[in-house]
Amino acid sequence: MTNAYSFEGILIVSLLVVCTCAYMRRVPRLRQWFLSERKGFLGVFYKASVIGTRLPIAVALTCSMMAFYVMILK
Repeated sequence: MTNAYSFEGILIVSLLVVCTCAYMRRVPRLRQWFLSERKGFLGVFYKASVIGTRLPIAVALTCSMMAFYVMILK
């Protein structure tokens, strides 16, 4: 179990947000609903979707390394 207030928990939650927002950017209705704001609190989701779509290899490698760490090393 990962604590949300630890550094590992923050990394896991941020990776999940980036991956989820990148997926939502591919679905037109979700893109209009969630990712229309570019400023403010909802702008964080827009920026996460941009990171997920522009750096898919880096995000995938980071997710794989985090999964290896959580499942094997921890």
